[in-house]
Amino acid sequence: MNDQTPSRAGGRAARRAARAAALPDHLRPVRPGLTGGRYNPLTEAEVARIHGAALDALETIGLADAPPSGVAHLTGAGAIQGDDGRIRFPRALVEDTLARANRAITLHSRDGKNDLTLSGSRVHYGTAGAAVHLVDVSGREYRESTVQDLHDAARICDVLDNIHFCQRPMVCRDIPDMVESEYNAVYACTSGTTKHIGMSFSEPHCVAPAVEMLHMIAGGEDAWRARPFMSNSNCFVVPPMKFASESCQVMEACIKAGMPVLLLSAGMSGATAPSTIAGAIVQAVAECLAGLVYVNAVKPGAPAIFGTWPFGLDLRTGAMSIGSGEQALLTAGCAQMHRFYDLPGGAAAGASDSKLPDMQAGWEQMCSNVMAGLSGCNMVYEAAGMHASLLGFCHESLILGDDIIGQALRCTRGIEVTDETLALDQIAQVCMGGPGHYLGTEQTLSRMQSDCVYPALGDRTSPKEWAEQDKPDLIAKATARKEQILATRPAAAFDPALDAAIRATFAIHLPEA
Repeated sequence: MNDQTPSRAGGRAARRAARAAALPDHLRPVRPGLTGGRYNPLTEAEVARIHGAALDALETIGLADAPPSGVAHLTGAGAIQGDDGRIRFPRALVEDTLARANRAITLHSRDGKNDLTLSGSRVHYGTAGAAVHLVDVSGREYRESTVQDLHDAARICDVLDNIHFCQRPMVCRDIPDMVESEYNAVYACTSGTTKHIGMSFSEPHCVAPAVEMLHMIAGGEDAWRARPFMSNSNCFVVPPMKFASESCQVMEACIKAGMPVLLLSAGMSGATAPSTIAGAIVQAVAECLAGLVYVNAVKPGAPAIFGTWPFGLDLRTGAMSIGSGEQALLTAGCAQMHRFYDLPGGAAAGASDSKLPDMQAGWEQMCSNVMAGLSGCNMVYEAAGMHASLLGFCHESLILGDDIIGQALRCTRGIEVTDETLALDQIAQVCMGGPGHYLGTEQTLSRMQSDCVYPALGDRTSPKEWAEQDKPDLIAKATARKEQILATRPAAAFDPALDAAIRATFAIHLPEA
């Protein structure tokens, strides 16, 4: 058929217009909650051995330094405090806790449009961390991070399709008062994005002001408890095998406030965790199992994320090696253990040891992000923007990370084998009397959006086209995108009356929008 006939041209134009329109969620090539879990770095026997070793560690070694409230909760649930003060966990107690723990939880968004269901092997990517510096790509330098930088990061997260949640990636170094700094971080994130946010608290007395603010934002305590749109990232342990007393008290306060808790065990392989990958996973699993018992002793069925976050170490220098292949294996192995327990889980991936968003950052971020997705990690934390072994956060890298995660999600989605995708009918039509190629066929055109992920900033032009476009620079393109996002009023900005009420109650350091 002549492609230039009026009817055919009109049809092609209509199809182009249809392809330019946003796809319904179920037809998008990648989206939050895709199912991973086909990659298993551990055999079934190895998983069983790690589980058994973790139970042995809890029963014979236990954890030290529980706060008095924690001792009361844990011994009341059946744990045993020895003469050495360590809390030990009988196998039956751990197994009973695993049997009644939540198998699925929902992390709510503020507007209900980006709720995350954590179950099975459903994969979500987002930010996290407590970087103390912002990476300034224009000056190729690091400076202390501010509340404005944090707010801007949340605003950028809000518009990136492949960033599914915004756990605070930076601390507010410009606010010296701890309580003010932490409730300002809550304000900065919630006024920047309606996606689910995560937050840490340094001490127990920091929780109440933040919860008061969350009640105001939600429209009251009942509304907050019905849909808590913030979770607490809680380093409840100081590896190896010790409770962090103040963080445990923070955790208790957050549980009582109806806030989901990320049980975060972040041992350093070779320093505060065994140097072997298997040993580091054993310790992280044991610590998080202890945390799971703790949470359920405080409130049975409270929403908790099994946050095994062991980090790698460069044993030549003692420096963190979060961009290493070993880190990718640590995360994938932990995700497989989450699936073994059938618990909502999270781990770290996508961070880089590189100081700037360069080629090293690209290979490090992609390696661990892909493996985390393939292994079915429910919550992939620190997946974009994080540099210098978690010391620096970069807005441009966050934007570029959205492209990286898009490709990682496409790998996670995998290969679909159906009568349609096997394409025997297409092969027959093209080869027997057809044009001899698949370019422009109805099947190719109809699936080009639902099957393929196209980078927003990545460059696929030819060298000739690249030169004709004045050789665009990737970082410059990311900076331009950042400036475009930050030039508009954030969709998550509070109603003026609510904002005024919050500012009348709290010392908010961000200028009014």
